[in-house]
Amino acid sequence: MTESNLRFAKLLVLVNAAVPATLLAWDAWQHKLGANPVNFAIRTTGMLALIFLLLTLLVTPLRKLSGWNWIIFSRRTLGLYAFFYALAHFLIFFGFDRAFSVSSTLAEMAKRNYLIVGSLGLFVMVPLAVTSTNAMIKRLGGKRWRALHRLAYVAAIAGVIHYYMQVKADVRQPLAFASVLAILLGWRLMESWRQQKSARTEPNHKSEVVK
Repeated sequence: MTESNLRFAKLLVLVNAAVPATLLAWDAWQHKLGANPVNFAIRTTGMLALIFLLLTLLVTPLRKLSGWNWIIFSRRTLGLYAFFYALAHFLIFFGFDRAFSVSSTLAEMAKRNYLIVGSLGLFVMVPLAVTSTNAMIKRLGGKRWRALHRLAYVAAIAGVIHYYMQVKADVRQPLAFASVLAILLGWRLMESWRQQKSARTEPNHKSEVVK
């Protein structure tokens, strides 16, 4: 891919990922969020956070399976948007549903376990967002940075569990998200196993060549 095409692709991802937030803000301004606008906004931003988390986890397997190495740029953008929507999800709940009351928020969390799970998912996303810059990658070093960013798996798992626990009746959609996440994590486990197996057999192969 040429440099100009890559810049266009980056801009395309950046703009399109902001479209849901723009539409939500516009509908809120126009009072078109339904009978319970706060609940609608909370659910929408939560869903978007989960979608962008899964899209972030999709980038690596898609790159390796397709050979489209250029798409790696989108992982950071998608991850930051996942954090943005997760933070908006919490702030709408904290600001409009709990009236910025810390005590009321903590009391609600104590009554509803899914809020604790969701808060855990948001909490582990904070260091991922903070260390997403090139400067932080250099400061931490590639190995430590990659280890830290495995917290994205924790955030995604927490997000799916949070969604499942929050739904009272029809759990088909949370289970669909869980299925996609299971496939993405399963692929990573298989890749890790394959790499470890290759690392174990390589020294044996070298010793046979020497003999």
